[in-house]
Amino acid sequence: MLQLKQVHHIAIIASDYARSKAFYCDVLGFTLTGEFYREARDSWKGDLALNGEYTIELFSFPEPPARVSQPEACGLRHLAFTVENVDAACALLAEKGVSCEPVRIDPLTGKRCTFFTDPDGLPLELYQA
Repeated sequence: MLQLKQVHHIAIIASDYARSKAFYCDVLGFTLTGEFYREARDSWKGDLALNGEYTIELFSFPEPPARVSQPEACGLRHLAFTVENVDAACALLAEKGVSCEPVRIDPLTGKRCTFFTDPDGLPLELYQA
């Protein structure tokens, strides 16, 4: 059996690299640990870390095609982030102009959670620890 150790990173293609970089860094609290312009592809690549752990590769490409992003579409459903307090996290996001869905209770775990989207409509979840 393949011996996977952990998820290495998540790659996200942004329609507006600067806007998405600001969202992930200034709103969600990721740290930009590296940034590279790839001239041959006219593409930016940003390496983003969360609490010191390399987590997201943020890319730009000229005129990327739209992707279905609804949580119920086939494929990647959403990215989920653990928080200590969903209500407090929602309040902080609201201060930065980000709307969250009403908080709900996960019927399997009894934990509180909510959804919001990044600037390109990628579904993101806050899940209370």
